[in-house]
Amino acid sequence: MKEDDVFLVTFPDLENVVTFGATIEEALLNAEDALNGCLASDFERNFSIPEPSGISGEDIHPITVAPHVAVAIMLRKLRADASQAEIARKLNIAYQVYQRLENPRKANPTLKTLEKIARVFGKHVELGFV
Repeated sequence: MKEDDVFLVTFPDLENVVTFGATIEEALLNAEDALNGCLASDFERNFSIPEPSGISGEDIHPITVAPHVAVAIMLRKLRADASQAEIARKLNIAYQVYQRLENPRKANPTLKTLEKIARVFGKHVELGFV
């Protein structure tokens, strides 16, 4: 939304995130940085991460969540009430290794690791390029 000669970006699901840019392209790039920074920070502080609302419209633009942030959030949701140690045992990896997988600033799993995790949770890995 253009306001006062800048393009303002807000997130309906994250009221504390606001950014802008001189052009729409700059605003959307800044929005990606702001969203990922906020999600990583909120996640590390154990804040609840809301599901994205399915709103659409002329001034609504999808913003990409970085894979390392998305993986950490997804793993925590899949783990639900199980402990990290319990999941690490099922994966046959060290507890500290699993901890890093759930840390958006440290997560960098291989595809083989993601496939192994998916099997433990009864899921499968599906990749796509946009």
